[in-house]
This record gives sequence, structure tokens and C-alpha cells, in this order.
Amino acid sequence: MIVFVTISLIMSVPFIHHPEFTAPLPVGHRFPMGKYGRLIELLHEDGLTSRALMTEPVEAPLAWVEMVHNASYVRAVVEQTLDSEKQRRIGFPVTEAVAKRARLSAGATVLAGRLALEHGIACSTAGGSHHAARTHGAGFCVFNDVAVAARLLVYEKTVSRILVVDLDVHQGDGTANIFRDDRSVFTFSMHCEANFPVRKETSNLDVGLPLKTGDGPYLETLSKHLPQLLRKVDPELVFYNAGVDPHQDDRLGRLSLSDGGISARENLVLSACRDAHVPVATVIGGGYQDDIDALAHRHSLVHRAALDLF
Repeated sequence: MIVFVTISLIMSVPFIHHPEFTAPLPVGHRFPMGKYGRLIELLHEDGLTSRALMTEPVEAPLAWVEMVHNASYVRAVVEQTLDSEKQRRIGFPVTEAVAKRARLSAGATVLAGRLALEHGIACSTAGGSHHAARTHGAGFCVFNDVAVAARLLVYEKTVSRILVVDLDVHQGDGTANIFRDDRSVFTFSMHCEANFPVRKETSNLDVGLPLKTGDGPYLETLSKHLPQLLRKVDPELVFYNAGVDPHQDDRLGRLSLSDGGISARENLVLSACRDAHVPVATVIGGGYQDDIDALAHRHSLVHRAALDLF
């Protein structure tokens, strides 16, 4: 009996969630904060949480966050003293709840990385704040959770080579900025070229796609690059930003992917990592739509793929 329980735990896919991934925002704010709570509800309603190893993160200590962000910026966020211009650049008021959410998200991505190394995969229900750079936040991103996790795991000598696969519709400019001179982390961003940010950073590999690319060309391009990168970089861990804003109904995306295209993308990325025997930690990234149910379902596709493939 003990043997069967042990095998079940080893094979479980960790899902990382915290109720305070959702922080209050002003009424009518355009950021769909409700998607985080609705995502975990949907995973539960569809019976997926019963098949997963549910885990709750803790807030990332400030020392972790300060490994990638300027200490004065971190303190201003935590103490709610960030000036109005920097808050405007982020896109929402930096309240105590927002600061806690940012630290929880970073803690969750660290945990996802660690659990992926044990289980082969782990999935956070938050994360992907890839516009946050060394000295500032931007584009609804306060702390760069993937950067915090990658830098920490390398610093601890848990791993020595990491690949960041960023498929949000927007370039992962903050992540590229942070790891510009760090050879231990290879940054790959495949995004819509004619989209935010206007001024792009330089990732280790950038693939800028044209407007309305669509499912077929998108998946063909990804399948051309990803397996090759896994061989070339030979990472010990992948952090995958599974942003769903390339979708055709997303108000900030312009790549015209369907639900089927997003689902095929998730299967392509996760199966490529599995077949290359590289652990993968997933974060949900961007997704902007008023229909929270549709948006939550789209974000759940990476969790569904994880359970199907692992």
C-alpha cells in the first residue's frame, strides 16, 4: 500500500495557487484580476485539482526579489511609496495587496521551478510578469517572477542552465533586460512584433511575428525553433510563460490564435520538454478579455496539457 501511495505522489502534477493572487483594484479597472480566482475555480469544477498535487506558495523574501530588482524600487513597492509616474507605468495602484500579490507570485514561480525538478513539471496559476525590469515595473508587472526564480536557482547551484520560453503576445523585455549579461539564462521570446513594448529589448532569441499570424504559421514557427533550442541550450530547467494574449479575442493581442491553436501550442511546448527530458515550470502570463470565464478556460489549457502529458 505504501508503495502505491509513493508512486501516486511522484506522478502527480503540482499546481501552485494562492487566494491572494487576486488583489483588489479600482472598480472598472481594465486589468482582469478576476481571472486568477476563476481559473482555480474552473480547474476544481472540472475535476482537475483532484488529479494534481495542490500546493500553496509563500511570499518571496525581499532578498530574493533584490537579486534581480533595484533595492530602492523593491522597498518602494513593499512600503507603498512608489511615485505616481512609476505606478502609472505599471498600470495599476501599488497597494499593500498588490505588493503582497507580487511577492506571492514570485514565491510561486520559485516553488514551481523546484517542484518541476522533482516531478518533471509544475504549474503556477499566476506569474509571467515579464515586463518588470531591474529598476521598474511596467505593463501590469511589478516583480519579474520568472527572473527571480531563475536567478535564485542558479545562485543556489540547484541548476546551472535555464531556458526561458516566453510565448506571451508581448516581448519579454524585462526578462531580456535582467539577463542581458547572464549566460546561465537563455531568453527566447516569440511575440507580435507590432505590439507593446514599442522599444524592444534584445533577448538571446527574438522571433517577432506579423499581425494576424494565425494558428498554422504560428505553430510551424514554434516547432521550428523550440526543439532546436532545447538541443542547443541543453537547459536543466525551462520556465514557460504561457500567455494566452495571442488569442484572436484578446483585446491586447494581435496574432489571431484560436482556442485550438492555444491548446496545440501548450501540447507542443510541454511534449517537447518532456521528450527532451527537461523539467518545465509554467506560469500563465498575459490574457485580457472581459469574458472572465472564456479567459480562465484559455489559461487552464496549459494545466490540462500538463495533466494529459505527464
